[in-house]
Amino acid sequence: MRFLSIGINEYTNESIDYLINQLNEIKNKKINIKTTLLKAPESSVIICKLNENKIINTFTESNFNVLKLHASSVLSDYIVKYYEEKLLIRIINMNYCYFSTPEKKQILKHAIIHLKTNNADFKYGIDPDNRKEILLKKIIEYLDTSNEIILDGFVNFRMKEYIKELEDIVDKAVDSFLMDKEYQEFIKLLRYFVDIQEPKLEAVHVISLENRYLILDNRYNEITNECIKEFINEIPEEGDINYDDLLVSSLITMAPLRIYIHSSHKIKNRELLETIKNVFVNKVILCTGCQICRMGKIEIEDLYW
Repeated sequence: MRFLSIGINEYTNESIDYLINQLNEIKNKKINIKTTLLKAPESSVIICKLNENKIINTFTESNFNVLKLHASSVLSDYIVKYYEEKLLIRIINMNYCYFSTPEKKQILKHAIIHLKTNNADFKYGIDPDNRKEILLKKIIEYLDTSNEIILDGFVNFRMKEYIKELEDIVDKAVDSFLMDKEYQEFIKLLRYFVDIQEPKLEAVHVISLENRYLILDNRYNEITNECIKEFINEIPEEGDINYDDLLVSSLITMAPLRIYIHSSHKIKNRELLETIKNVFVNKVILCTGCQICRMGKIEIEDLYW
């Protein structure tokens, strides 16, 4: 009998079942194999035996090559589907051991997002099929010289460039996590400023224009200029007005009980909208159907109420 030996160091029952079922798919090609699982607490070995004729000929040798090709495809798919996340966890634990367990889980989430994000710097790419294809070629090359493969050793010692790219992804994930953490702390600080002051207005209406915002009080009187005057005193001389900052600063200063944002789809800076919603929790109302929302160029003095 000809056979392949596949060693798996880290596994779950689901992943092992997946491997065996996928390996057995070769029977659909009318190639007769038998898979045997040798299971241990921390590792498993799958033996794939090819049932040959008593007289070895080119046909059975061809079948064995088909088996190796099929196994290579299954293993490359397995690495991307089941093993990649384990590698990310291992890298996080090794390179960023000083983070707490909840923080590591957040870093892992960011890493998985980075894997799915278009980034031309990564040779192995964001597309799982692309990564599978590169892994497939490496496994085929390896099985051309050996009938035994230990997956953990193969990835660590034969796929160093692949591991390096996963390490780069984790590094980017840590940067994203820290930025997100800083943002959440910033949001908490803004919430604190809002909570410690008395509301100056019952409601505020925000209207998004092409490059700026109009701000109205609860009686629909425009107060944009008053907000600009107060804001401009806090910026350096000859400094440009950032209207996103102006809007957030004005809302925090007024601390209204309700904020109506009209035609919110026109706001180009979507992060600004999320910031306002996060700071003024349950106080923001996105209006899309009133008279203000339906109008094109807003002329406040012409509004009829």
